[in-house]
Formats: sequence, C-alpha cells, structure tokens
Amino acid sequence: MGHSSDVLITLNASSKLPRATICRLALEIDGWERGLGTAAAISLSSDLGVPGAQLELALDSLSTARRAAARQRRQAEALGATIVTRLDPDYPAMLGDLPLPPPVLYVRGSLPPLPGIAIVGSRRVDAYGAEAAGFFARDLAARGLAVVSGFAVGADAAAHRGALAGGGRTVAVLGCGLGIDYPAGHRPLGDAIAATGALVSEFPCGARPQSWHFPVRNRIIAALAHGTLVIQATPRSGSLVSARLAMELGRDVYALPGRIFDERSLGPNGLIRDGAVLVQHPQDIIDVLPEAVRRALPGASAPPNEGHSDLGGLPGEILGCLVPGQPAPPEELAASTGRPVEVIQGALVELELAGFVRRLPGGVYARRA
Repeated sequence: MGHSSDVLITLNASSKLPRATICRLALEIDGWERGLGTAAAISLSSDLGVPGAQLELALDSLSTARRAAARQRRQAEALGATIVTRLDPDYPAMLGDLPLPPPVLYVRGSLPPLPGIAIVGSRRVDAYGAEAAGFFARDLAARGLAVVSGFAVGADAAAHRGALAGGGRTVAVLGCGLGIDYPAGHRPLGDAIAATGALVSEFPCGARPQSWHFPVRNRIIAALAHGTLVIQATPRSGSLVSARLAMELGRDVYALPGRIFDERSLGPNGLIRDGAVLVQHPQDIIDVLPEAVRRALPGASAPPNEGHSDLGGLPGEILGCLVPGQPAPPEELAASTGRPVEVIQGALVELELAGFVRRLPGGVYARRA
C-alpha cells in the first residue's frame, strides 16, 4: 500500500494530466499500477475510460513515484501539513460518495470527526448576509456541527469566523494549494481555522488558484457535509454549484430567503422554489438532520426549548403564555404578562435567537414544539 500511496500522490501532483483523469486512475489503481507495456496500456485505457496517451504518462511516473511523493511530503511538512490519500484510514469516508473523489488531500490542522454542515454564499454578500452566515455558523458550531465552507471573501469567511466565535470547529476547502495567501489577507483566518479545525486542498502545495479549481473544490465542500446552506447567491454563483452537487449526492440543501429585488436572493429563492428547505433559524436545520446525526450532537437529542421551565423572569413567563400550535402577537403577550409591548418584543428576539420561539408571517410568535 505504501507504493500505491506514493503513486496517488505523484499522480495528483501531475501537471500533464487532467484532473478527471487523475481521479479516475486513482479509483482504478489496482488495475493498472503494475506497469503494463505500451500495447497493453492502449487496450486497457478504454476499460479505464482514459486516453491511451494519458495512461502511458501515468505509467511513466511509476518509476519516480517514491521520490516525487517524498518531495510532496516534505513540502507539506514545511507548511505544518500532512498528506492523506484515499488509501489511508483517516481519509474522510463521506468523500467516497463522489463519483470521482480526490485521490489526495493536503490537510493543515486536523479534520474534525464531527457531522458537518456546509455554509456557502456570495463573495459580494451584504451586511445582512454576512450577519446571517455568522449567526448560523456560530449556533450550529456551538451545537457540535463542523462548519464547512470555501474560505472565500464574503459569506464563506463570515461562516468560518462565526464557527470560531461559537467555540466550534470549521473546515476550509481551498481552491489553491496550501501556502498561498489567497484570498489576500486571509492568512490570519487560516491560522485560526487550522488551530482547531482544518485547511484542506486537493491541489499540491503552492498551486496558484485557477478558475477551474473552484468548481472542483465545491464537490468536496458538498461531500463533507450532511447538508448545504446557501445564504446569498446570484444565479451564476459557485454556491449554486455546491448546492447542485449536494442534491446529486442525496444531501439536504437549505436556503435563506431574500428580497426579490436583490439579485443575490435569486439563487436561494430559486432553490426554495425547486425544493430546498427554507430556513430562518439554525434550529430549522437541526430539525431535518438525519436522526442518527442529531443524536450524535451534544445535547441535541431534545428540542432546544425543552426544559424552558428553568428559564426565569420574563422569558419564562412568555413561554408559559405561548400554547403550542397557537401563535400569538406581542400585544397579546404584553396583555397576558402586564408588560409593555416594547419589552415583550425585546424578550421575544432573545428567545428567537436562543431557539425557543419562531417568528411567523404576520408578526406572531409560536413556541417551538
């Protein structure tokens, strides 16, 4: 297996082979690694689904695989990273659901053994979108989910920062190799992510970002997560690529609705139209996670408002007034508690953020079941 791992690392670093060919050969490594002759390689290439010339290039690399892989490992170690191949036991099992999984991952930090949720969105996210990305990431990370995103400016960065602020772990999947300060100025954020989570790339260390890298990267984001949340995205956004890939993998897609006059809302709104889960609070995501995933989260086996009788003061009073299945407006709750409406509204916001109540159309509030 040692030599096979060397071959995978060498193949992955090749600049002469297309990425799809590299991934396909990695899947079928047992069928061609023995180093067949040219004639046999040509006949075998059709079975593998790669051109004969490309298979010959792969075969030519076998003799230098050990040295080439050692060079890649030294470059990774110099950056404080390790190389994980698909033959290694710590290779993420969820990536095996991809038709062409990455043969190699360069990992700085450690991939958390936690269920993951991807949070992606526009690079040109507005203040509301950035706040929403941070809020969802902070809450979900605090509940024990690893937040996966793409390390881009905008919604991705807000999600990574939110997860860190929530004391949780986050995984940044890069569209370039480790050791590249891209996006420029994100190096401190990368250091913070690697301290508790991981920076991940399938591209060799030092590889500059290319436009085609990002759709390739997006498949890893989608595969590492049990579901993907889209915050804001234009109709041509790469975030929608991640959402489509998640759907193809049978994973959930969640979308935050937005204003119809904002182009950044067209992506999420379109996803909702096509069947994505409309979310307004992190609990909406928790509620639809597979039961096995929910049970694995610390304290997530019970609804977040269970035990609300322990809440003291006005929040407990408000929850006591809210009958399950019977939404009430703030004015009614003010009358029931004898408090001013503005005080009730402030308490309702706190309860909503804590996941005890949800705001419904018409400005009424319902206790979460």
